[in-house]
Amino acid sequence: MAETRYLVVYEQGPTGWSAYPPDLPGVGVAGSTREEVEELIREAISFHIEGLQEDGDAVPPPTSASGYVALGPAA
Repeated sequence: MAETRYLVVYEQGPTGWSAYPPDLPGVGVAGSTREEVEELIREAISFHIEGLQEDGDAVPPPTSASGYVALGPAA
Protein backbone atom coordinates (compact mmCIF):
# COMPACT_ATOMS: atom_id res chain seq x y z
CA MET A 1 0.00 0.00 0.00
CA ALA A 2 1.35 3.44 -0.94
CA GLU A 3 2.12 5.99 1.72
CA THR A 4 -0.48 8.74 2.14
CA ARG A 5 0.83 12.13 3.24
CA TYR A 6 -1.43 14.88 4.59
CA LEU A 7 -0.26 18.47 4.87
CA VAL A 8 -0.24 19.59 8.51
CA VAL A 9 -0.15 23.23 9.57
CA TYR A 10 1.77 23.87 12.80
CA GLU A 11 1.20 27.14 14.64
CA GLN A 12 3.03 28.47 17.66
CA GLY A 13 0.93 30.54 20.06
CA PRO A 14 1.68 32.37 23.27
CA THR A 15 1.20 29.26 25.43
CA GLY A 16 2.11 26.35 23.16
CA TRP A 17 1.63 24.77 19.75
CA SER A 18 -1.31 23.58 17.70
CA ALA A 19 -1.67 21.62 14.48
CA TYR A 20 -4.35 20.69 11.96
CA PRO A 21 -4.56 18.98 8.57
CA PRO A 22 -6.61 21.17 6.16
CA ASP A 23 -7.83 18.10 4.26
CA LEU A 24 -9.40 16.56 7.36
CA PRO A 25 -11.86 19.11 8.79
CA GLY A 26 -12.42 18.86 12.52
CA VAL A 27 -9.06 17.26 13.28
CA GLY A 28 -6.79 19.40 15.42
CA VAL A 29 -4.55 19.15 18.45
CA ALA A 30 -2.74 21.41 20.90
CA GLY A 31 0.19 20.89 23.21
CA SER A 32 3.07 22.49 25.03
CA THR A 33 5.81 21.70 22.52
CA ARG A 34 6.03 21.15 18.79
CA GLU A 35 7.37 17.65 19.38
CA GLU A 36 4.31 16.80 21.49
CA VAL A 37 1.97 18.23 18.86
CA GLU A 38 3.69 16.30 16.06
CA GLU A 39 3.02 13.04 17.90
CA LEU A 40 -0.54 14.02 18.80
CA ILE A 41 -1.50 15.04 15.25
CA ARG A 42 -0.12 11.79 13.83
CA GLU A 43 -2.28 9.86 16.30
CA ALA A 44 -5.33 12.07 15.66
CA ILE A 45 -5.12 11.64 11.88
CA SER A 46 -4.79 7.85 12.20
CA PHE A 47 -7.69 7.67 14.65
CA HIS A 48 -9.89 9.87 12.44
CA ILE A 49 -9.19 7.83 9.30
CA GLU A 50 -9.83 4.55 11.15
CA GLY A 51 -13.17 5.93 12.33
CA LEU A 52 -14.15 7.01 8.83
CA GLN A 53 -13.29 3.56 7.47
CA GLU A 54 -15.19 1.75 10.23
CA ASP A 55 -18.27 3.86 9.49
CA GLY A 56 -17.98 3.19 5.77
CA ASP A 57 -17.33 6.85 5.00
CA ALA A 58 -14.96 8.05 2.30
CA VAL A 59 -11.50 9.12 3.44
CA PRO A 60 -10.72 12.53 1.94
CA PRO A 61 -7.64 12.40 -0.24
CA PRO A 62 -4.78 14.76 0.55
CA THR A 63 -5.07 17.71 -1.83
CA SER A 64 -3.61 20.66 0.08
CA ALA A 65 -0.23 22.13 -0.80
CA SER A 66 1.96 24.77 0.79
CA GLY A 67 4.45 27.36 -0.30
CA TYR A 68 6.17 30.54 0.72
CA VAL A 69 5.85 34.06 -0.64
CA ALA A 70 8.93 36.29 -0.68
CA LEU A 71 8.20 39.92 0.20
CA GLY A 72 11.51 41.58 -0.47
CA PRO A 73 15.06 41.68 0.83
CA ALA A 74 15.74 40.41 4.30
CA ALA A 75 16.21 43.08 6.90
